[in-house]
Amino acid sequence: MPTQDFTQVRSWVFDLDNTLYPPAARLFDQIEVRMTNWVMQSLNVDRPEADRLRRHYWAQYGTTLAGLMHEHGVDPAPYLTDVHDISLDHLGQDLDLASHIRALPGRRIVYTNGSGPYAERVLAARGLSNLFDAVYGVEHAGFRPKPERIAFETIFALDKLNPSQGAMFEDDSRNLTAPHQMGMRTVHVAPTAEPAAHIHHHTSDLTGFLAKLIG
Repeated sequence: MPTQDFTQVRSWVFDLDNTLYPPAARLFDQIEVRMTNWVMQSLNVDRPEADRLRRHYWAQYGTTLAGLMHEHGVDPAPYLTDVHDISLDHLGQDLDLASHIRALPGRRIVYTNGSGPYAERVLAARGLSNLFDAVYGVEHAGFRPKPERIAFETIFALDKLNPSQGAMFEDDSRNLTAPHQMGMRTVHVAPTAEPAAHIHHHTSDLTGFLAKLIG
């Protein structure tokens, strides 16, 4: 990994789910169940149809919520509260990851398509509280989701972040397209690499990647 790719980075932007904790934690299994239940109750459809709509809206709009808002005028606040009401009991702290994030030079932020309060809960469970200068949820982007470029532009303007001096760490490869276009270093954090022009680096081990970066 060429560390010189990051010498100009002054803003480190981390996605939350499956990025700052390993996919093996399977938090989204819980969230997806709650999403499906919410769609069933709100749209009065059966479980198979609710599950189909959840997947369809995620694929078409970036998040299930964005599809529900666009297609059905859903109020996002109750939805976000309900679907993120999950157990984090099995989510362990990662002191090595915390140490490496703390050592990054410049500003460190979290930006998730989930809600800010949910992100704070996850960070606490991972032992990552008080490491970040800001934590942004989808509500801070006016409920516009990644991968929409306007969502990134909204968050970066709010944070006064210069993308040309930024790096984005993200498990969903499509969410790296806009950051790449804006001039950021992009790091795909996932078990399997997806080679693409908008992905500069891939890692299946964020802790190890950051250790090499600051070593």
